[in-house]
Amino acid sequence: MSDRPYNMLFLCTGNSARSILAESIMNKLGEGKFHAFSAGSRPNGKVNPLALDLLKQLDFPTEGLRSKSWDEFAGPGGIPFDFIITVCDNAAGETCPVWPGMPITAHWGIPDPAAVKGTEPERKAAFTQAFKALDGRIRRFLSLPIASIDQICIKERMDAIGKTHDAS
Repeated sequence: MSDRPYNMLFLCTGNSARSILAESIMNKLGEGKFHAFSAGSRPNGKVNPLALDLLKQLDFPTEGLRSKSWDEFAGPGGIPFDFIITVCDNAAGETCPVWPGMPITAHWGIPDPAAVKGTEPERKAAFTQAFKALDGRIRRFLSLPIASIDQICIKERMDAIGKTHDAS
């Protein structure tokens, strides 16, 4: 598909937790082969501190992570994305902008850890669970022979990854 690193965008509504986790995971695990970004349809303007704490604790990159609108990436002159993955059901159901590059899209729904109410340990556990689910899906994605299979097959495999039930 490409002789440059693949560009991947993870979308959510608020761009404060799940899409941020996915961006960091992909940038670490796919380093040199992928350049990941994240954005939200209605960003809340700040990254959830529990997401940042977990990433730091697990030695994943946090520099430059910020909550931003998908408008930064849409339309002419935007980054040509190869892959776009929605990680929340709200963003998956919204009318997305036109993306440069005709990306392959998939939905990998993950429960929102930021929506969990309860004690701090319960909230941290929700972030850990979201991280593990995204980490597993991204690892499965990275194991695909992307350079040697066609776009339809990649799309089918991406969709299948999104339907996996991740262990807790």
